[in-house]
Amino acid sequence: MTDSRDWFPSSDEPNLMRAAQAGMKPTLPKRFYKEAGVETRDGLHFLTLDGRTAKTPGRQALAVPTRGLAEALASEWAGQGEEIDPAAMPVTRIVNSAIDGVTPRMAEVIDDLTRYAGSDLIFYRTSEPARLAAAQEAAWAPILDWAKETHGARFALAEGVMHVTQPDEAVAAIRGAIERLDSPFALAALHVMTTLGGSVLIALAHAAQQIDVDEAWAASHVDEVFQESVWGEDYEAMERRRRREADFRTASRVFDLAVRS
Repeated sequence: MTDSRDWFPSSDEPNLMRAAQAGMKPTLPKRFYKEAGVETRDGLHFLTLDGRTAKTPGRQALAVPTRGLAEALASEWAGQGEEIDPAAMPVTRIVNSAIDGVTPRMAEVIDDLTRYAGSDLIFYRTSEPARLAAAQEAAWAPILDWAKETHGARFALAEGVMHVTQPDEAVAAIRGAIERLDSPFALAALHVMTTLGGSVLIALAHAAQQIDVDEAWAASHVDEVFQESVWGEDYEAMERRRRREADFRTASRVFDLAVRS
């Protein structure tokens, strides 16, 4: 098997965003294969490089549950030039995290995601300025309504940043929704979207196709967009957000390919 751990950092930890975004060695390795492909056996789809099964940094076979996700992996590997650049392989990074980091720690990842339901971004509102308050309401109220109608989760809202304790029943309902995603690939993608957006409710609503990826990203950044409309854009902040948005969109794609392709 072909082992990728020399280029991709280890993903055998529950901090999936750090694992997915971890840096690479300054000197990129030379491409050692001609073709990347997909081989299906035993109900799984394996990434192959010149016919040999590729491995994760944790030395697990790079195997995924759907053909679509496997083809996305193969496309990234086929698209490499003379050198292998992990930074240009975001799907592979998340899949590595799912296999090495989530699979052996499913309960821990679910616990981490559930904690967001106790202090989710969309619980905390402002009354002034009115334009920001209206933007928050427009973006977040439909998500809260969906959580209540679909999962029976009724959350308390707060003004400002003072913590408000959420009903145990509501948090438990969201935990149940997370637990029903029994795929480590779906959980890894949901975790990345949650940590990038600061909201497990936004991530879950998007995963349930209640909002599209544009709406999900916008809902996660209502406050930032408003501040930029008032004070103007900061180039470095915008660049950081563009990179995070790209990771968010990749996680959305991985989720979709893992559960629907």
